[in-house]
Amino acid sequence: MSELIVETDGRIVTVTINRPPVNALTLALYERIADAFDTIGARTDVHCAIFTGAGTRAFCAGLDLKEFLAATPDQDPDRAKIVRRCFSAVRNCAIPVIAAVNGPALGAGCVLASVCDIRIAAANATFGLPEINVGRCGGGAHVGRYVPQGMLRKMFFTGRPISAPEAYRVNLVEEVVPAERLMEAARELADVISQKAPLGLRLGKKALNEIEFMPVEDGYAREQSYSTQLMHTEDAREATRAVVEKRAPVFRGK
Repeated sequence: MSELIVETDGRIVTVTINRPPVNALTLALYERIADAFDTIGARTDVHCAIFTGAGTRAFCAGLDLKEFLAATPDQDPDRAKIVRRCFSAVRNCAIPVIAAVNGPALGAGCVLASVCDIRIAAANATFGLPEINVGRCGGGAHVGRYVPQGMLRKMFFTGRPISAPEAYRVNLVEEVVPAERLMEAARELADVISQKAPLGLRLGKKALNEIEFMPVEDGYAREQSYSTQLMHTEDAREATRAVVEKRAPVFRGK
């Protein structure tokens, strides 16, 4: 049984964590996720990714505690590098990534959702940073990009999860849907995104990641530089012609 399933359907690729019962993460699985998203980003045939968990118990319950208990403190720096590489690979994947959160997203699972570009949650999903309960620090740097500091600290210091509606209220997720509609909703959004100009999606994502923590004027200047790059592409011209001619564009990825 593969612990990570990668399936392609047209221009959309779906990555599923498949480690029953709660999709907990081992170091090997962190590495598989990183490798998968690096590979996906290098492909030219897919333009949007959906990231989800198998089953109905959890999106991802976080770190595999049995493996963690067997680790020693001197091993922790190397383990931490592997974890960081995983989160970075998802966040910096060259194409947009939608998290379809099908259940509890706890600890590292909450971080995995937060490093995706967009989060759609099933109504029964929860989000938590319970690391305080097992003697660790949580993923505050990533989750704190979205939620207010008070909410972040409440999650961090109590270890208690918040519901999907509460996550929506504090901007951690963009949409909450009935559990039975989760993958349908994610696919509908991925379909819209995947029809856009491939180079526009890739340069647009690169720009958004780079400008996130830049001063506004500097960030806009960076964004404009990518717009200039796109002006040299056939797809950008085709996009403009299609709007003027009121027809669907035909992109060639160049």
